[in-house]
Amino acid sequence: MPTRVIPLQDARTLPLAPPAAGVGAQPPTDVLGRPLRDLRISVTDRCNFRCGYCMPKQVFDKHHQFLPHAELLGFEEITRLARAFASLGVEKLRLTGGEPTLRRGLESLIAMLAAVRTPDGRPLDLTLTTNGSTLVKKAAGLRAAGLNRLTVSLDGLDDAVFQRMNDVGFPVADVLAGIRAAQAAGLGPIKVNMVVQRGVNENQILPMARHFRHSGIVLRFIEYMDVGSSNGWRMDQVLPSREVQRRIAAEWPLTPLSASAPGETAERWAYADGGGEVGFISSVTQAFCGDCNRARLSTEGRLYTCLFASRGHDLRALLRGAAPLSDEQLAGAIAGVWTHRDDRYSQLRGTAAATAEPRVEMHYIGG
Repeated sequence: MPTRVIPLQDARTLPLAPPAAGVGAQPPTDVLGRPLRDLRISVTDRCNFRCGYCMPKQVFDKHHQFLPHAELLGFEEITRLARAFASLGVEKLRLTGGEPTLRRGLESLIAMLAAVRTPDGRPLDLTLTTNGSTLVKKAAGLRAAGLNRLTVSLDGLDDAVFQRMNDVGFPVADVLAGIRAAQAAGLGPIKVNMVVQRGVNENQILPMARHFRHSGIVLRFIEYMDVGSSNGWRMDQVLPSREVQRRIAAEWPLTPLSASAPGETAERWAYADGGGEVGFISSVTQAFCGDCNRARLSTEGRLYTCLFASRGHDLRALLRGAAPLSDEQLAGAIAGVWTHRDDRYSQLRGTAAATAEPRVEMHYIGG
């Protein structure tokens, strides 16, 4: 079946707020007092995997129509928006997709974003989330362009399990080779994310932990989430992080670590024997909305203020309109959206308010 089209707010109705004004200015906060620190930019809605929890093949089949190139934000447009977000307090940019390395010329965009600075002159933390399928060829070029680090999605080490999950027959050995190439290129620290589905790949928890101990790579386990409307999510397929943690700790004792930064989604633990770090992202069983500081920019320039949002704000129209906004006006429009933000879906999950409208698909705005 086709992806549901979600109506979006007209750009002309975007609320306006004064943008932050230079070094030392107080950045905007939302209704719940949360600042804007992290921007995730989807550079393509295409992916070469068909993971069931994100782009199930029965929905995203050979007849699925992806966005035409003209509707995608250009690199100059993305960079201009990144500068506007940086002026409002954003310190971290994460490039996502789809699979971001499928966007032609991605290295040029990375070089442009690497030149963006905060109001006090600091470079942004520039990172990328990938399925790892192209890293053998691309890791060195991504690093040379200015990428700081990356996160690789990997849902198991057993090849049969992994190929069943990516649903295109892609071998796990090629992803592992890509991770090694990224390490050799100096992209780090590297994180590996594993989405855990009960009855699907839970038997890969301990093999994954064993493989990445003492590797310098941070392995993180993510609860299977109800993102979008096409993945057939069921609560009985969620394996709570506490259970994953219990299984690992029974094999290798763990000690808690403090959060690495405000708004961090992962609960961090260290192996007591010095084997490294492991993390748990528990959006379903332990909502972390309280200090969420992330915004998401879709492939065609819609601003979403929550991973589980139903509606976005059309920033592309502000860039391409007959009377385009100045940089200051653009930052003011973004600040206006953020100051009206009151999203807390994970805290409201299951209520009428949370289920009233279909949610945007994850491949469209990244994870």
